[in-house]
Amino acid sequence: MIDLGLNKNAVRMLTGFIMGTIVMLCIIQGGLALLGLLIFMLIVGSREYVKILNHKGFYPSLKVIYLTEAILTTVVYFKRFDLVAITLTICAMCSFMWVLFVGRQPYIANVATTLLGMVYCGWFPLHLIFLRDLSSAQYDSGLGFVVMMFTAILMTDVGCYYVGTKFGKHKLAPVISPNKTIEGSVGGMFFAILGAIIIGLYIDKLLHISIRWYIPIFVGLISTVFAQIGDLCESLLKRDAGVKDSGSSLPGHGGFLDRTDSFIFTIPIMYYFCKCFVFHTEWISTCINYVKGLF
Repeated sequence: MIDLGLNKNAVRMLTGFIMGTIVMLCIIQGGLALLGLLIFMLIVGSREYVKILNHKGFYPSLKVIYLTEAILTTVVYFKRFDLVAITLTICAMCSFMWVLFVGRQPYIANVATTLLGMVYCGWFPLHLIFLRDLSSAQYDSGLGFVVMMFTAILMTDVGCYYVGTKFGKHKLAPVISPNKTIEGSVGGMFFAILGAIIIGLYIDKLLHISIRWYIPIFVGLISTVFAQIGDLCESLLKRDAGVKDSGSSLPGHGGFLDRTDSFIFTIPIMYYFCKCFVFHTEWISTCINYVKGLF
């Protein structure tokens, strides 16, 4: 690694800025740029995930995980949603066959962690394509909501760190992550909702796309809650395996999973929220009319 003479916080900020810029450009561009970003995420994240589990004495099959992710990525990119279930089913069977023919002890744990890797490192992040490609009569695409979500997650990290450092007294999850505090978590929520509201105002005022006032609040709240849950879940994996970081690929941040753990849970939840409550709300009217018809 090249030594630029920067302290740890400066290195962390510089790495985060460069990474954030690349990610945002790929998201704005969409298409092949977003696909390339996700493929990189899946490859690096899956490798780090397997290394974490190896420290625990588990040996999930990286080859089976990669195979599943390759098929799922192709299915998702070409919007063949009808093939998702059969892909997951066949690849789940492949994980059992891998253990049966070439696997090693502990068999049950190796199968289970291979299945977990398919979903955690592959299926969850691929929802970013779904979210980016959402469209309706009111919204051309899900781009604005992706930017809103990413802003809320980044602001969550900022709020948790600075509020927790200055005011943190009560531990949020002392066994899993001793440095996280309830005060920091609340601070992260405040900054996340504020960031989502600012992006919502930008979309409304400058892009002339009308967004109901409460939607950015929900986006910010959902993003910060599941970003913190995702962070704690990855910390749970690392603590159980006895490792501090998932890797050392990102200066100042540790491994790639250490930087993206907040997004892994948030992306699919945000997709289903936007799909059901923002882009396609006909089912809500149908339910309301059905209930009215009962009386």
